[in-house]
Amino acid sequence: MLAKRIIPCLDVRDGRVVKGTNFEGLRDMADPVELARFYNNSGADELVFYDITASVEGRGLFTDILRRVASEIFIPLTVGGGIRTLADFDRVLKCGADKVSVNSGAIADPSIIAAAAKRYGDQCVVLSMDVKRVEGRFRLFAKGGREDTGIDAMEWAVRGVEDGAGEIVLNSIDTDGVKGGFDLEMLDALSAWVHVPIVASGGAGNKEHFAELFTHRGVDAGLAASIFHTKQVDIKDLKRFLRGRGVEMRL
Repeated sequence: MLAKRIIPCLDVRDGRVVKGTNFEGLRDMADPVELARFYNNSGADELVFYDITASVEGRGLFTDILRRVASEIFIPLTVGGGIRTLADFDRVLKCGADKVSVNSGAIADPSIIAAAAKRYGDQCVVLSMDVKRVEGRFRLFAKGGREDTGIDAMEWAVRGVEDGAGEIVLNSIDTDGVKGGFDLEMLDALSAWVHVPIVASGGAGNKEHFAELFTHRGVDAGLAASIFHTKQVDIKDLKRFLRGRGVEMRL
């Protein structure tokens, strides 16, 4: 049985890690380089770095901070934000990323997924989806959760996997920052449609939420931000707790 993964997320704006609720009300949290170093030493399985305003501002990802973050860690690093072309993939991979996350860029040009998978391999391409319930359906949002695309999120996921995405990060806008638990209904729906690793994002508030998450088929990893940034939950303690619940973990 493959070990489940615990993944902290650095949402970076203007060179600082920030966090909000339901993708709004962002507040300053920490320096990304210091936080990356902390997570590298705290038992995290991977790290995610999002330049969260690159897409909405129509610019490339800030690579200077990314290089500094990558230099501090020895765990896999996924990077996203403003990824629109193969040149963007190349740029962040040369900065030290192991995987590249596409979201709004893929919505604007879906062919980027297949092109990147062909050049770099499926394992390098992560399809990140910001999803919210609209009129009883799971709808895909773009530009940091600001824009309703009108696209059915599950159909989009299927298309992304068929084109070569090797992993999906499902960000539930409905549960983001609320700390009431992961969006299990949304995750169950997605796992019924695709058979690549799914990273659950949005809603973690305590260790029990992770234990509940990993009882659900198809979920390979739990991603969280504020509960780790504020040290409400220690990753090593969380992993020991989950191992005690019968969840396979790398300790």
